[in-house]
Amino acid sequence: MQTLSACLLWFAVVSAPLWGQVAKPLEFDVARIKLSAPGGRGGGVRPLNGGQTYVATNMPIRTIMQLMYRITPAQIVGDPDWLNTERYDIEGKTDMKGATIDQLHEMFQTLLADRFALKFHKENRQVSGYELAVDKSGVKMKISELPNTFDIPIKGAGRGKLAGERVPMNYLAWFLSQQLNQPVIDKTGLDKFYDFTLEVPPPAPQNLAAPGTPGAELPAAPESNR
Repeated sequence: MQTLSACLLWFAVVSAPLWGQVAKPLEFDVARIKLSAPGGRGGGVRPLNGGQTYVATNMPIRTIMQLMYRITPAQIVGDPDWLNTERYDIEGKTDMKGATIDQLHEMFQTLLADRFALKFHKENRQVSGYELAVDKSGVKMKISELPNTFDIPIKGAGRGKLAGERVPMNYLAWFLSQQLNQPVIDKTGLDKFYDFTLEVPPPAPQNLAAPGTPGAELPAAPESNR
């Protein structure tokens, strides 16, 4: 574990607009937002095939923000309670063809800021976290040749296993940060998409864990190509 400089979203009343005087951010052409039906189970956030529609179903805004800004829960500070207690169904559509996932995330960020009147700013703080780096033995992941279907990149693949398909390293770093609730910074220098399988070890018994050990453990390095 290392001390890193991580970005936090700090909720407060600010005098300047979220985006200041920079170029106008990307936004959806059509958007629909409503409170989820009470008692609903499950939920998720994902783009639909084709990359022109992004949906959130029965999800709190705080969780959506973690994905759209690729941050951990600990990096959101001073937020109001309703951000985590109220659940929403959201659908955003763009006429832009060939939009990247980062462009879709920017559109969703704009939607959240506009429709929910969110006032927050970014700041850097020194926090404990991890760096994701390539092992000395080299990269054991396979460069992906799969087309972009805008599917969820990392899914369960049986007991103790996770399968990654067409995964960029910044997404893998964010995925690991969610398991640890601590920032994971991508230091691999890898700029392609990869397929891999992760073997996830079971957590150590609490009476064997060293003081200060995170409750979740980093999955083992990829062991095989898909």
